[in-house]
Formats: sequence, structure tokens, C-alpha cells
Amino acid sequence: MKAIMVMFDSLNRRLLPPYGGDWTHAPNFARLAQRAATFDNAWAGSMPCMPARREIHTGRYNFLHRSWGPLEPFDDSMPELLRQNGIHTHLASDHPHYWEDGGATYHGRYSTWEFFRGQEGDPWKGHVVPPETPEDDLHTQRMPHYFQDWVNRQYMTTEDRHPQTRTFDAGLEFINTNAAADNWFVQIETFDPHEPFFSHKTYKDLYPHEYDGPHGDWPDYKRVTETPEQVQHMRYEYAALLSMCDHSLGRVLDTMDELNLWDDTMLIVNTDHGFLLGEKGWWAKGVMPWYNELVHLPLFAWDPRHPQAADTRRQSLVQTIDLAPTLLDWFGVAIPTDVQGAPLPIEDDAPVRTAGLFGMHGGHVNITDGRYVYMRAPATASNTPLQEHTLMPTHMRGRFTPQELADLTLAEPFGFTKGVRTLQMPGRNFFNPYTHGTLLFDLSTDPEQLAPIVDDAAELRMATLMVELMRTNEAPPSQYERLGLPAEGPVEEKHLLVRAQRSQAESAVTTLPPESEFPSGRLSVHTPIQGLLADPAALEILRRHLPGIADTELLQLVGPIPLYRVAASAGGMVPVAALRKVAEELAAL
Repeated sequence: MKAIMVMFDSLNRRLLPPYGGDWTHAPNFARLAQRAATFDNAWAGSMPCMPARREIHTGRYNFLHRSWGPLEPFDDSMPELLRQNGIHTHLASDHPHYWEDGGATYHGRYSTWEFFRGQEGDPWKGHVVPPETPEDDLHTQRMPHYFQDWVNRQYMTTEDRHPQTRTFDAGLEFINTNAAADNWFVQIETFDPHEPFFSHKTYKDLYPHEYDGPHGDWPDYKRVTETPEQVQHMRYEYAALLSMCDHSLGRVLDTMDELNLWDDTMLIVNTDHGFLLGEKGWWAKGVMPWYNELVHLPLFAWDPRHPQAADTRRQSLVQTIDLAPTLLDWFGVAIPTDVQGAPLPIEDDAPVRTAGLFGMHGGHVNITDGRYVYMRAPATASNTPLQEHTLMPTHMRGRFTPQELADLTLAEPFGFTKGVRTLQMPGRNFFNPYTHGTLLFDLSTDPEQLAPIVDDAAELRMATLMVELMRTNEAPPSQYERLGLPAEGPVEEKHLLVRAQRSQAESAVTTLPPESEFPSGRLSVHTPIQGLLADPAALEILRRHLPGIADTELLQLVGPIPLYRVAASAGGMVPVAALRKVAEELAAL
């Protein structure tokens, strides 16, 4: 038996033809839907990148216990379990996070693996002299990896040198080399269409349009402040990269045709999460609530045992945690008791679950039953207590600092840690979900999530489902306290938050005026925050209207960024009304 997983990153469901996308060029996704079951009710679990991949390995939610990080010593890894049971597993990927501190234990679980460098500021080619960058670029959050990315682009000037192409070359080489063999699984995983939207002329030409504005293929994680023409241009840049992904997918489908692999090979095509391309006035992910554009995912699966499932739609609510048990079941490997997912219902669309959790550590805890989406914000502005539970204390690109570890304790074992106690220490979240409030959406009447509702009965039902799943997941006590939910006993009306937090939710969606509307001067909202903090009078203004902004860990990231840009990125953390008052008082200095 054989299996192929083709995984993309940041794949926007709504731009694919099988899900109603009518302006993108993606014929191979349409072709795939004719050969496989298309899941209409597939949802993310833990986000973003590495938390989602931990779920793919373990079949368990990640985000309630810890943030971004490696596999834990007690984790059951699907590729490793396959390997231990005589299945050769191979990873071909250009996803740079696997080789950073926060992803360092994933690739070693495969029998063999290959990595292709150059995506999104991967510290690849060493240039001492800074690279030339566009004088005018819509990407304003220019951290070191922005400049490294412009170094890397010099080494992928043709399509054959693009890391996506090289990743699929390698995956297809594995398939062709081993087509006649049995018992293998290959994961072909590209970072695309994740930002920056770097592709080649062949694909850009699919979306002709007149544009003479600033360079723009890498949106900041923030509110939309660009002109409609700039927004549309960046959407076309994403679409061009999406079409390149479609071409790569077509190469896999062609190979399956040529080698007659449809008869004995499972195929799964998936993503970790989506990407906001200006919808609801936002770019990207992580700094806003986890709207459906980010979590309602495309998913396709082919199982040769059920050929009747080709060209069908599946409505059962499935999640990322279902991928590991699907592959273990396919190869006849026992599914560990700690796995919370279930094999995908490819055969008959049998229900898998009533509801599913999703979210990011320290953010909203969210739940959907397919009709309602309930986004639970913290009960207080402090967003505490927030605790990390891990034995692998690393962030995305760095280790935990001694200061972060100074107050650690040992927590009692969870049921899934195999009797092992974890480190417990205060967690952190740069963007506080409290500012957005608790939100409830009825997708049957509001599929675009534009009008959150106040419905106590519906909230009580969804909060009850949330608590039931949190308890099943052994959520730590700190999560119940942070969210204002009962760790034991029933959820009651006193626990509801939608109505109580309505005003802050409304404030968080207030449109941010264009940057040009704010006055300039020696000190203004256009001044980097670190420059404002250096002036005693400006510092006093900030502390009066934006308390805490000078004393937060966020300052380490946003110090070089103008206050206006922070307001665009941080949602309700810098309310529009407060920004206006700061602008007026700075102008008067």
C-alpha cells in the first residue's frame, strides 16, 4: 500500500474552482475534485504553521497547552509510527520552519527527507553587503528576513530553480523510483502560496492588469490601508503563485495517471490554514480573529478502496487532527489511544464529530458545529493566566530566554504525556484577543461573518460544547480561568460574554482612517514608537491614551515601526479614537 500527501501552506479555499473560485487559473484543482472526495466542512485546529504540523503528526490539538514548537518527547508521530511498522516515509519540502529552533524535531521522524532552501527569508545565501530592495514597497514591516528574502530571490530567477519546483521534482523522483515497490508514504510539502508571493512570468501573465504602483507581493500582517488598485495587485500576485501550485499539483496527478497509482495509492491534498487577502479589511493571519477564510479549509482525499467516492462532496465536519488516523488506518497501523481525530469519512460521509475546536495559543478559543462559529475571548484585558506546557521550550526562531524560564514549575502529567510532567511557565501573546471581544456568527444567515450576533441560547450551547471538548482535550486549568469558563460543572448564563463584550467588539472593527488624514510634524503617529518613547512629553501622551504600550514585550518587535502601522497591525490594541487623540496632542508639542 502507498500514500501521497501534497500539502500547501496558506491555501485560500475560496480561490479554488472546486470551492467556487471563478477567476483564478487552477484547472488541476478542478481535475483533482473529479478524481477524489472534496470535503466541504473541513476545518483547521491549531495554528499557525508548526502547531498545525504537530496535529498532522499526533492527531491531537496543540493550541490549548502550548504555542509554536517542536514535537514533544511523549508525542506519537504518525510518520514515525509508520516507519516503525515497516512503511518507508519520505518528506520533500521547502518549508523553512522545519529547520528552525521551533520545528527541529519533525523531519527526523521520517525514514528519509529532503529540504530545498530559499523561501521567505530563509537564512540561506550569505551576502555581507545588503541587497538592493525596491525603493517603494508595500511591505513595511522590514525585519531582517525581509532583506534576506531579496538575497535569496537572486538565486531562483528561473522556474526550475524555484524551491517549489525543486520540492516537487524531488517528490516525483521518489514516486518514480519506488512506484513498483510497496509500503511507502511520501509527503510533498511546499511553503507556497505563503507570502511573499514570489512566482515567475508564466503565472503572472495569467492575470494581466495595469498597475504602476509600489512593489507589492508581500502584505504586512495588518489592516488594509492600501488603495483598491494596490490590494487587487497583491491579490493577483497571490493568484499567480496559486497557479504555480496548481501546475505542481498537475505534475503529481499526471504521474499517478502514468504509473496507474490510482489503483493502490491513497492521495491527500491539504493545507494548514488559509490567508486573508483583504477580506473584512485585513491582510494575512494571527493579528485578527480566526475568520473562516483562515480556518475553513480545502481538503481532497482519494482512497482506492472506495472508488465510488470520486467526484463526490463530503459534508461531515473534519479537521487537521483527522489526517494522522486516516493514514495510520490506511496502512493498518494501530491508532494510539491519545489520538483525538478519526479517519476521514471518504467512503460514506459518516459523521465524525459534532463540533471542532480551533485557535492559536493565547488567542481566542474557537469552536464550530458547521453552522455557528463561536470565538471566545479572555474574560479580562490581562489575557491571563496563560501557561505554556512543554518540554521543548523554543519559539519559532529562538530558544526561551532565561527570563521566561525563571518562574517555571513542573506541572502534573496530562493523560497524553505518558506519565511525564511538563515544564509550566507563563506564556505570551503579542496580540491580545480581548480587544476583539467574544464573537458569535450564524453561518446560515451570515456566511461572510460580517454581522456577529447576540443570542444567549446559541452562545450557551456553543460554550457548553467548547467546555466539553476542552475537558476531553485535558485543557489546563489556566485556560478555563483565562476564558472565564468553568473547569467543572455546567456552563451557565453567568459565563456568557458576547453581550458583555459587545462594545469592544464593535470598537475593534472601526475602520482605520488613511494615514494621510493624520498630521505630520517633529513627532507624530508616523514616528517610530521608539522615537516617541525617547521624548518625555510624547511618552506621557502614549501612557495616557495607550497605557501599557511602552511596557509590553511587543515593543521588542514594533519599536522601529511607526505608531500608525502598529495600529494597523494590532487591531483593537490601538483604538482609532485613542490614535486620533494621540495624533492631536503630538501635533501640539
